[in-house]
Amino acid sequence: MPPAKKRARSYDSAKIRAAVLAQFGNVRAAVGRLTPEQLASPSGLGAWSVRELAAHLCMAVESVNLYIEQIEQIEQEGRTRDRDRRGELVTLATWPFATAAHAGAISGSVTEYAASAAPDELFARAAARIEALLPGADDDRVVAMRLGAMRLGDYLVTRTVELIVHTDDLNRAAGLAVPFDRQALAACTRVLADALAVKAPGSATEVRVPPYAVVQCVAGPRHTRGTPPNVVETDPLTWIRLATGRTDWRTEIDAARVGASGERADLGGLLPLMG
Repeated sequence: MPPAKKRARSYDSAKIRAAVLAQFGNVRAAVGRLTPEQLASPSGLGAWSVRELAAHLCMAVESVNLYIEQIEQIEQEGRTRDRDRRGELVTLATWPFATAAHAGAISGSVTEYAASAAPDELFARAAARIEALLPGADDDRVVAMRLGAMRLGDYLVTRTVELIVHTDDLNRAAGLAVPFDRQALAACTRVLADALAVKAPGSATEVRVPPYAVVQCVAGPRHTRGTPPNVVETDPLTWIRLATGRTDWRTEIDAARVGASGERADLGGLLPLMG
């Protein structure tokens, strides 16, 4: 008998919305205190400056505003969108693997957006718009993205990934300590852990990222009880950095920030999951 298909993880809409707003608020407060010198310094992400990195963080939320407005325009014009065509949608399971192909276009958009206004103005505008638009938005409506069509509710979950990953980038680039909202960090960790299970399906290895995620992956013998023979364990931030290519497997093993036991516990060849 073939193994049962794993059910997709669900997310609490209210918690995700609150997490996106909270993490955006954390970033906005920190960016507002950056000096011109800090904004002009390298971000560590290609040719982007810290100012462009901050703009990318702002775009993570401004894109939500644009997609909600897109939905409203469709409704006002009397057009309909079939919300049951699930097979054609980008899902949370596939989204991490769909982003790399659009990295160049995204980078160009960020540079243009960063040059359009001062960081304070960009963040203030995005904050005012999402506070007005988000409460009335339907999570089940479908938005048309650069990557394809996606449920708004799922897209909001992806915003936790963008906000957490790039908040960490900002902290390291500008020497900051912007806090991570707990719900946003949890969702980001889970999305990336689930992506690993999609990339390497199986039950031979258990990956633990306490306190937020446990997934089984990698083909091979399946354990039925007790401690599995192949176990990987790390903290959320190390996991996120591994999954997004901010660090590499051997570095984190050598630094003892990752524990791995068993012959199928080497994940180095599976990482990163997204860049």
